Amino acid sequence: MLLLVVPLITSFFGLSSSQQPCWSRDYGNGGTVCVCNSTYCDTIPRPQVVPSPHFLVYTSNQAGLRFQKTNGTFDPSSTETNFASYDSSSESDDSTYDNSTNNVYIDSNTTYQTMVGWGGAFTDATGINVNTLPETLQETLLQSLFGKNGLEYSVGRVPIGGTDFSTRAYSYDDGTEDPQLHNFNLTYEDHNYKIPLILRALKLTKGKLKLFCSAWTAPKWMKTNNEYSGFGFIRRSMYQPWADYHVRFLDAYQEYNISFWGMTTGNEPSNSLNPYDKLEVVGWPSWLLRIWITDNLGPTVRNSSHSKINIMMLDDQRIFLPWYVRKVLQSERTRQYVNGIAVHWYLDEYIPASALTRTKKLFPEMFLLATEASNMPEGGENAVLLGSWLRGELYSTDIIEDVHNWVTGWVDWNMALNATGGPNYINNFVDSSIIVNATAAEFYKQPMHYHIGHFSKFVPPGSVRVHSEGTRIKNVRYVAFQRPDSGTVVVFLNRNKESVPVNLGDGSRGTASLELSGNSITTVLYW
Repeated sequence: MLLLVVPLITSFFGLSSSQQPCWSRDYGNGGTVCVCNSTYCDTIPRPQVVPSPHFLVYTSNQAGLRFQKTNGTFDPSSTETNFASYDSSSESDDSTYDNSTNNVYIDSNTTYQTMVGWGGAFTDATGINVNTLPETLQETLLQSLFGKNGLEYSVGRVPIGGTDFSTRAYSYDDGTEDPQLHNFNLTYEDHNYKIPLILRALKLTKGKLKLFCSAWTAPKWMKTNNEYSGFGFIRRSMYQPWADYHVRFLDAYQEYNISFWGMTTGNEPSNSLNPYDKLEVVGWPSWLLRIWITDNLGPTVRNSSHSKINIMMLDDQRIFLPWYVRKVLQSERTRQYVNGIAVHWYLDEYIPASALTRTKKLFPEMFLLATEASNMPEGGENAVLLGSWLRGELYSTDIIEDVHNWVTGWVDWNMALNATGGPNYINNFVDSSIIVNATAAEFYKQPMHYHIGHFSKFVPPGSVRVHSEGTRIKNVRYVAFQRPDSGTVVVFLNRNKESVPVNLGDGSRGTASLELSGNSITTVLYW
């Protein structure tokens, strides 16, 4: 039986009058979703500055809280700072943990990377699913992602052509060989699924949305295997047409007043190593990617009207750090064109996050950006698990780990899918932070949505990661930032079933006593 509840506001310092609480529904998957329809949807207004020594606390948990707001006060008489040095991204045997006295100290004078932002991808599947909803509910969904009373996403990924999350395989110049790209054209998918949503998102963000684009495949006639997928590479004679193809895409979107902050050299080139893989792909051995960037893509882009765009290489898994990146960027001629390194999350459990830090040390001038993540079914489970708190925890665990290793932002994959995790024309179904039920004219915000939101809502672009250290707390991770408005943000993830007390110390404020509820994510904010 489904459990349907609209939570009561029980805390004296609870939800502000303008905040709509979650309409909770339990599908029996270890957590709850929040239901949105044409008349109701939960919201999270922008936090208002509170004077020192006060602070704000926002909590979401497995029990059903979503951005529950409470207040607290620092004790300025207590400024203890001699906590044991500990970076919360590090790993250790459980025997070294002691949860009896939990101290976390924030040092805002020690700073690290500046944050680019947080967001998701404008896939065809996202547009298809949003379009199945009534117009008013479409707007509610987009407000939930980009609006001032939503997660305030600041980054969007745009596929160049099709992906597996399309209803067909396609490029922008299908047909006979056409190196001059006379037949280059945007498609039905751009005009109906991508561009309309991007324009609406840009309006909600007042034009501040950072967009970056990635290609999955080239036209078949550019590739060595004459296929969209499989063991195929760009033919050497097509290196320049492939670079021109990217600029033509940028030009085409510019005609709709859509400009791009960044681009990648192509999605997951490693997929080409499996000749039977159905995912569209262009394979890039490191030495060939170096040649293409140096001789074709870099000069072509820098000599175009899009010369200031950020070029990111890799767009693939951590397993290729730092060795693949080092081989591509060994030439100074190549490095002059590359601004950043894009990474995906799919093998993160096997590759330590220290690979990110090693890469940053080798190329300190390059930024790192996490550009794709999604929960995939394992062990026969369904692609979509409505209400799975665990899948949300996997997201925030990865975010905290990445950010502690110089990553400047984190971008989800599809922003909205249907109940089967599609559409996907090769049946590669996955979960999504928002699930659309067109039949019921509803959409469901998964726990993943809120785990991302505990960062995107409170850590705006331009925020800087600051130092955090303290005693080891079993199954608790944390990370801290300073916002452009001088506010300090600390995000705690508690993966224990039990609540965990924490003393939060800041030399400029004092000490605050916190209680992290079981299986929760908590954002603390103070000025």
